[in-house]
Amino acid sequence: MISELQEQQCRELLTTTTVGRIGFVADERVQIFPVNYAVSGNDLFIRTSSDGLLRRAGDASSLVAFEIDFHDDLAGTGWSVLMHGRISTMSDEEASSITGREPWAGSERVLPLRFRIESMSGRRVRRDLH
Repeated sequence: MISELQEQQCRELLTTTTVGRIGFVADERVQIFPVNYAVSGNDLFIRTSSDGLLRRAGDASSLVAFEIDFHDDLAGTGWSVLMHGRISTMSDEEASSITGREPWAGSERVLPLRFRIESMSGRRVRRDLH
């Protein structure tokens, strides 16, 4: 059984995890990267390397998708939240006020990026147990 989540439910789920996937187009290909993030209001904050594909997306204020999810095989339940918006680079001054996660991928991920949520939807799945 699949049910749609209300926006407030999606926002609550956004605070229950620290890793999501960001999707964007670079070099005429869809790229999807796992990233850890911090959330504040209508923004997500991540860090990336200063010379990677995600940096180029931030420099161009590109449209991106961001997805988080969870599933429990034993209970037969799961959920997914999908967001769309723009990603942009941040100044060091802007980033200094953000308390959040250290990048799992290493200390070379020093460039702060802001993902501004423009739309959000989610679904919850529950397997019928017979």
